[in-house]
Amino acid sequence: MMIKLAKTKPLENSYLESLGFAWHTDSDESSYIANELVIVSEEEALAYESAANELYDMFVHATEHVIKNNLFHDMGIPFNLIEMIKDSWENDIHWHLYGRFDFAGGIDGLPIKLLEFNADTPTSLFESAIIQWAILKANNLEESSQFNGIYEAISDNFKRLVTLDESVDEFEEKYEGWKFLFSSIRGNIEEENTVRLLQHMAASVGFVTEFAFVDEIEFSDDGIFFEGEQYELWFKLIPWESIALEESDLAMMLSNIIKNQKAIIFNPAYTLLFQSKAIMKILWDLYPNHPLLLETSFEPLVNIKQVKKPIFGREGGSVEIIDENGISISKNIGEYENFTMIYQEFATMAKDSNSTTYQAGVFYAYEACGLGFRRGGDIIDNSSKFVGHIVED
Repeated sequence: MMIKLAKTKPLENSYLESLGFAWHTDSDESSYIANELVIVSEEEALAYESAANELYDMFVHATEHVIKNNLFHDMGIPFNLIEMIKDSWENDIHWHLYGRFDFAGGIDGLPIKLLEFNADTPTSLFESAIIQWAILKANNLEESSQFNGIYEAISDNFKRLVTLDESVDEFEEKYEGWKFLFSSIRGNIEEENTVRLLQHMAASVGFVTEFAFVDEIEFSDDGIFFEGEQYELWFKLIPWESIALEESDLAMMLSNIIKNQKAIIFNPAYTLLFQSKAIMKILWDLYPNHPLLLETSFEPLVNIKQVKKPIFGREGGSVEIIDENGISISKNIGEYENFTMIYQEFATMAKDSNSTTYQAGVFYAYEACGLGFRRGGDIIDNSSKFVGHIVED
């Protein structure tokens, strides 16, 4: 049984660029966006949604367990972030804006299995929220035939930063014109335009917003400043572990800023606990043999095909597949070899007729809100393609 695909007319590069999507062509000159859609049944879409919602509650429980039992070292958390994580976890104003669950299975008759949760700096937001919807529109397909309410869900979650409640109805009467600064690292157009998309969402619901590259911002214990203006809210597409390990002075200032209630930072520091793949071991300890989880350990698994991966890593870097006999059968070179490794039971991935592997990504913003796919080799990495989907009965 193979997954089902629907052929589509590709979007013109000029049109993609008009939307702000400039990273449409890979280094080999092939299109990053597939001209096919994965056909997903309504039952499969609902299963992805249910899995993400259930897992988020499990991640909250696991994080409580880590904090209560002081397991930060096991999680690989830099010491200079621990107090910030605790402060952000204990105060409701530090709202988790959005994240993305990566799943094996869910289509082709395979069970859904959690691979990891990109909770701090998730990528493929632009592709999932905007581009795959545009593909439906360009091909005269029903625009609602997709599990894709990402734009609306994140927009509502911006309102919850003010209401701190499930309801967003009281946003306008509670909102007091907070200024929201959005930032990325200079020189990365994908990250910049993803942040600008988030800025657009925040502005559309009423926030006063500004964009600045990180090197343009002034940080002090008194707050976050850009061009003389102080900002109470700051979104940064910079991994927390990178700040801790490479910008220790900034980490100290941000810790003081949070403690002194001078600004709120998104995503919150506690999302680093969600992001650390070490939490997969914690989840397995708390929920052994749960149907959505894969056996995970800090030590090699015995007589089990498994994946060895760093607790902090991106785009498949430093990931290795090991067979039942402990022999390496596939490995990606990467820059994350110095991080602690976890060993996770290998999950069978859905494949098409060309034996290409498909990995599902389900976005979460207060609730599961959208689906997209990446496809590539045995290890999904930065050469993998983005594939949209369509829901059919």
